[in-house]
Amino acid sequence: MSRRTRIKICGLTRPQDVTAAARAGADALGFVFYPPSPRNVSVAQAAGLAAMLPPFVTAVGLFVDPQADFVDEVLRRVPLQLLQFHGDEDDARCAALCAPRGLPWIKAVRMRPGVDLLEFSASCPGARGLLVDAFTGSYGGGGATFDWSLIPAGLDRPLVLAGGLDPDNVGEAIRRLRPWAVDVSSGVETAKGVKDAAKIAAFIAGVRDADG
Repeated sequence: MSRRTRIKICGLTRPQDVTAAARAGADALGFVFYPPSPRNVSVAQAAGLAAMLPPFVTAVGLFVDPQADFVDEVLRRVPLQLLQFHGDEDDARCAALCAPRGLPWIKAVRMRPGVDLLEFSASCPGARGLLVDAFTGSYGGGGATFDWSLIPAGLDRPLVLAGGLDPDNVGEAIRRLRPWAVDVSSGVETAKGVKDAAKIAAFIAGVRDADG
């Protein structure tokens, strides 16, 4: 029996892209709250975009070593359902940031030789899943792949695969790794923060084809 791979489109900045991603069948949409990122959105901007989401499409907030008061401000105004941490936050810090509203969270790890994913997983027991991305000089959306063989067998929690995925390689990635979910940003863009509806549709079609 085939299993449906979940799909997250990240780095949404425009209303038309939110509409395109939801209509194409994305399970989750990601909003970046990290000012150095070209995909960063203001709290007001994110509130407007998240309000467009139809039922059963999850709003995810991406943070990098945020201050608690900033996270509180975002959560007061944006109906996020899951938080995604990309910085040096440890398990206790992630849990504390999510605790006031009881939200679940996932932790990103930037993969490169020497990173022990099983050890990393053990260090953040509160995470609902691990998002594995390529190690680059910036956080997220770098468009680079990594050596998928670095992902060990026997990971004890849902794996969200990111890092350089696009309509051309997502099928191979799913067939090789069978992740719980895939996460794409730059692979469905025409420019940083500007999504392409046709690329989104092609990406999702690639996932569905690989699911069988």
